[in-house]
Amino acid sequence: MAESHLYASVRSPFGRFGGGLAGVRPDDLAAATLHGVLARLPRLEPVKIDEVVWGCANQAGEDNRNVGRMAVLLAGLPTTVPASTVNRLCGSSLDAAIVGSRMIASGDADIVVAGGVESMSRAPWVLPKPERAFPAGDVTAVSTTLGWRLVNPRMPAQWTASLGECNELLAESTGISRARQDEFAARSHRLAAQAWAEGHYDELVVAVPGTDLGRDEGIRPDTSVEKLAALRPAFRPIGTITAGNASPLNDGAAAVVLGSASAAQRLGAEPLARIAGRGASACEPHLFGLAPIEAAGAALKRAGIGWAQVGAVELNEAFAVQSIACVDTWLEQGLRDAEIVNAWGGAIAIGHPLGASGARILATLAARLRATGERYGVAAICIGVGQGLAVVLENEDGA
Repeated sequence: MAESHLYASVRSPFGRFGGGLAGVRPDDLAAATLHGVLARLPRLEPVKIDEVVWGCANQAGEDNRNVGRMAVLLAGLPTTVPASTVNRLCGSSLDAAIVGSRMIASGDADIVVAGGVESMSRAPWVLPKPERAFPAGDVTAVSTTLGWRLVNPRMPAQWTASLGECNELLAESTGISRARQDEFAARSHRLAAQAWAEGHYDELVVAVPGTDLGRDEGIRPDTSVEKLAALRPAFRPIGTITAGNASPLNDGAAAVVLGSASAAQRLGAEPLARIAGRGASACEPHLFGLAPIEAAGAALKRAGIGWAQVGAVELNEAFAVQSIACVDTWLEQGLRDAEIVNAWGGAIAIGHPLGASGARILATLAARLRATGERYGVAAICIGVGQGLAVVLENEDGA
């Protein structure tokens, strides 16, 4: 089977909820990022793109009707370029990259653009249709921004608890304290600010036309453990999870260009990394925060390596507690140092626009491997309703 490689990546800055990108439709945001990643490969003729695979978690508003195809059309690509949209909630764009890499491996495609978008600011309210005609009572508009809505009553209540409550349960079961969570969150902001200051994101991020946002909007360089400790719990009167140690609501998009080894000439570029292993896992829905553990294990096994050979990890920080729980387990399994996880900051600081986060961590992982000269890295993400995804990248020039 053919090997899949990552050749280029771009993402938008990640905007706060109601912030600098709130005025941009998600299909326009996707198109801008798609256009931006192709600008990294000027020798690529867009007509040679075999497929665009796009991720999006919501798809209840302006991102409906196959937002991947809308991005292709709005970006001015040839109408002959096909596109699809996949939904694996928070893992959607990592899933899109996995789908694209499998298409290349199977020989069904030679060049695939994968990515994802989410505008949590513009996610609409929805009204369910009545079960009978002419109801006399009131109806409630339901927000589609995040989490469960219009829940099937046959689902066990434990499975449909809020994401925050699920992670409060995780904190109880693991004994991970509020202090550890706040320390992890402060580290995320400190390292993200440092990475921007050192120029690590300059080539990975492109501004969205019509906006003034040039950097991730949620990073707070002046935050501290003391400031985070002063925040009130968000989900329980006496809890551990706050708005400061969980990922925020965000808007953003990200994209990567994947290709076979033989596509290098048409792309006019050398590969940044090889996709060496892929893994998916599933568990009880309320335990979703732990799902990256098994997904990463599966990806490492398929790559033929172990944790001792991994030099960089990008783990999407949905919540500090679930991130800590994953890292603690990986250390027990042989991860050599917790400091190689999210060394350029994570989603608590940078943001977590659901459909875009998987492509973001994959692109950041490839850039970190090139910057440090490490050979292998893992990108992993937890997914609501009890799933996880992971990808192992190989820097073939790495030590």
